[in-house]
Amino acid sequence: MTSQPSQRPQRPYFSSGPCSKRPGWSLEALNNALVGRSHRSGPGKARLKEVIDRTKSTLGIPEDYLCGIVPASDTGAVEIAMWSLLGARGVEMVAWESFGSGWVTDVQKQLKLSDCRITKAEYGHLPDLSQLDCDRDIVFTWNGTTSGVKVPNGDWIPDNRQGLTIADATSATFAMDIPWAKLDVVTWSWQKVMGGEAAHGMLVLSPRAVERLESYSPAWPLPKIFQLTKKGKLNAAIFTGATINTPSMLCVEDALDGLKWAESLGGVSALIARSQANLTAITNWVDRTDWVDFLAVDPATRSNTSICLKIVDPWYTALSAEDQAKGAKQLATLLDKEGVAYDIGSYRDAPPGLRIWGGATVDTADLEALTPWLDWAYEQMKASHG
Repeated sequence: MTSQPSQRPQRPYFSSGPCSKRPGWSLEALNNALVGRSHRSGPGKARLKEVIDRTKSTLGIPEDYLCGIVPASDTGAVEIAMWSLLGARGVEMVAWESFGSGWVTDVQKQLKLSDCRITKAEYGHLPDLSQLDCDRDIVFTWNGTTSGVKVPNGDWIPDNRQGLTIADATSATFAMDIPWAKLDVVTWSWQKVMGGEAAHGMLVLSPRAVERLESYSPAWPLPKIFQLTKKGKLNAAIFTGATINTPSMLCVEDALDGLKWAESLGGVSALIARSQANLTAITNWVDRTDWVDFLAVDPATRSNTSICLKIVDPWYTALSAEDQAKGAKQLATLLDKEGVAYDIGSYRDAPPGLRIWGGATVDTADLEALTPWLDWAYEQMKASHG
């Protein structure tokens, strides 16, 4: 049996959300937070606008696209977009994991849109995106956080589309190449790739999305925190730092710290390179390991952030579904107790296995140190089953 490895990850934080803080982060990064100040004060608005401006600059968001801070994390951003924009055209809902399926449920059971087509794929697979009608609105996740299956590119989206493309990109933005011109709405949250604190979402709108907002009124009432317009016109103040509700100025300061760190590395290209190096480290281990494989079937769709793995050892796959789930949970628990990997069990709705975050705030050396522990823990788990 493999002996317990001697080297440990320096930072064993591999959760897929909230994600690892940047290397070197400490509470001192928040020393200048505007606690006790109104977010509507001059300095408060300036801080919020700085987050928006640095975000647009770092990501290379087109000048004529709007970027705003909205309530309720990525979920809030996606639902604001769907409740505000959908219904003017037929909609294509695309899902291949838990969160995409959640948006399908919203549209079918909450908005109850009659002209709604659903395209689904099983965990590990990506639907045939080329079959979607881009003259209809399309809602999809750029990266399936719970399946580790990402959209490899935006080539399937025509430039002359008539519908809007709405992308939940919460575990993709800052770690994957986002083709902004192909997308009309992009959402994410601070607690993913940048490792920021939770509860705040980001919403990017193209000029086409703004035109929809100002020319179409949904048939359903909109809660205050969903309202992007006033008297039929865009509430532009939202996209300059006047948030719909009260943000945490501690979280704002933390978001700024992450953006400044990204800038110090060289911007989004450096963040993408860090995340790709993390995927490579896991890929090298998977290639030489016979008990594990990627959940994503096609290598071109393998996520470099939410890296999802399945156990393929014939001994394990012969177990009952219940025992497979117990074994995978036991494996993750062993690593947690050893303090070498926190929160790497697969998502509750996903097939049993492991989900290891490889976003830009994770150091590749820590993933390389983790892989021998994965082998050790698997042998421990297998031996415990006799």
